[in-house]
Amino acid sequence: MTEHLQLQCPAKLNLFLHITGRREDGYHCLQTIFQIIDLCDTLILDKSPSAELHLACDDASLNTDDNLVLRAAKALQKATGTTLGASMHLRKHIPMGAGLGGGSSNAASALLGLNRLWDTKLSLEQLAKIGLGLGADVPLFIYGRTAWAEGIGEKLTPITLPEKTFLVIHPGCHVSTQEIFSHQQLTRNTTAIKMAAFLGRHTRNDCENVVRKLYPPVDKALIWLNQYAEARMTGTGASIFATFNRAEDAHALLQDIPEGMRGFVAKGLDSSPAC
Repeated sequence: MTEHLQLQCPAKLNLFLHITGRREDGYHCLQTIFQIIDLCDTLILDKSPSAELHLACDDASLNTDDNLVLRAAKALQKATGTTLGASMHLRKHIPMGAGLGGGSSNAASALLGLNRLWDTKLSLEQLAKIGLGLGADVPLFIYGRTAWAEGIGEKLTPITLPEKTFLVIHPGCHVSTQEIFSHQQLTRNTTAIKMAAFLGRHTRNDCENVVRKLYPPVDKALIWLNQYAEARMTGTGASIFATFNRAEDAHALLQDIPEGMRGFVAKGLDSSPAC
């Protein structure tokens, strides 16, 4: 029986983000494409015979009871009644508060990995339901496929996209998702589209205008990147990205990003390395 696992936790980009309404419970209805990319955190899991859970992260600020990895483990224990536990070690590479889904991906890998270690035999659908209680993006990483998403992000249709390279820039600030989604000036009535509209490039990120007003570093990064390629914000920010057909072009531009910003080049993936 498996006692030890090492899993990759990939990041994602929102290739567009339309907000089509707001539910009575406050959640926003949206349309987006979640593009999985090959920038990954690493989650190491070791099974414990007792129910105790221990988490260590190489970023000390994440060693808290609110860490999504720990919350995911507790949720799986509660859902299955298992008496087993685990020691968990998280190595972070995905910037936090960057709109790249790092925390959600960490939680999904914890659910996937512990389901194997503890032999709790839950289906992906059952794991996704648990994950949705932790965050709207978690089911994406449970199923592990680049996908067209609707609802609050949990209604997923796997898609295959042409292979692309992305230059992703983090402007050095942390954007509060809650602040953006609660902002009075956020567009919430975009008309729902079909895939053809995305392919025809008739899309945008509805959060971008609000974020640019509230977070000048994001605005500065978008202005800079738009000089060289069509730039777009992912999620509620703060990261922005541009798409390239040739990896060499993305790497060349990465060398010239302004001081105070961080960046990386990533490849789009059809499926997650965690699955």
